[in-house]
Amino acid sequence: MTTLGSVIASPWGSVLAIGAMAVVTYLCRIAGVAVMSRVRLTPRIERGLRALPGSIILATILPVVIDNGFPAMAALAAAIVAMAVTRIDIVGLLVGLGTLSVIRMLG
Repeated sequence: MTTLGSVIASPWGSVLAIGAMAVVTYLCRIAGVAVMSRVRLTPRIERGLRALPGSIILATILPVVIDNGFPAMAALAAAIVAMAVTRIDIVGLLVGLGTLSVIRMLG
C-alpha cells in the first residue's frame, strides 16, 4: 500500500476527509460573497435573486409531489394558497402538512 493509501485507510483518513469537506464548503460559501461583491445589482438581478429560493424549493419538491400522487398535489396546492393569502412561510408549511395528514388519515 502506498503512503497516501495507508494515511487514508488510517483513522486520520476520516479527519482529513472532514477537514477537506470543511475547506470546500467554506470556499463555496465565500465564493458567492466574493462574486456578488463584484456584480452591480440591477433591479432585474434583484428580482431574480428574490425569486431564487422559491424556484429552488419548487424544483426540489415537485418530483416528490409528482411521485406521490393526489395527496401530495392537494397538500402542495393548499400550501400555495395559504402562502398566497397569508404571506407567512410557517402557515403554508402547516397547512400543507395538515392537508396531507388529513388526506392520508381519511384513506
